[in-house]
Amino acid sequence: MNYQVGQTGRTIVARFEDGEPILQSLIELVRREDIRAAIVYLLGGITEARIVVGPVREELPPTPEWRELEGSHETLAIGTVFWEGPEPKIHLHGAFGKKDTVKVGCLREKGDAFIVMEAVIVELTGITATRAFDPLSKMVLLTLGHSRCDGL
Repeated sequence: MNYQVGQTGRTIVARFEDGEPILQSLIELVRREDIRAAIVYLLGGITEARIVVGPVREELPPTPEWRELEGSHETLAIGTVFWEGPEPKIHLHGAFGKKDTVKVGCLREKGDAFIVMEAVIVELTGITATRAFDPLSKMVLLTLGHSRCDGL
């Protein structure tokens, strides 16, 4: 395991209005505030979203298993922000519920706020982590530069 030790910086609270694209709005906010590393918490309603619920098979590179979230769903999610080159990348996993059905997965591509979506972004300072393409998994993964190793 590699790791870095940092501190918390600014905390941003945001409200996304009905119909606002969640991931794109978060990326715009992170870019505007020049947040290089952060934790993101989401709470509220989402609609017309697309999530990955795991790989089709347990193999590398993985083929994503997609699910559509049609209509409104209650959402509780946590994610991270690290940059890949000139762009912030958000990795966000959440629970998405509608009546008695709950799906858990990675929000990708699309998802709009339903009525209201609240976000709390906690900036991490002193962290030099980025995202980089991994040829084995064919995914963009967390990369820790100048990190520590616990000897395991």
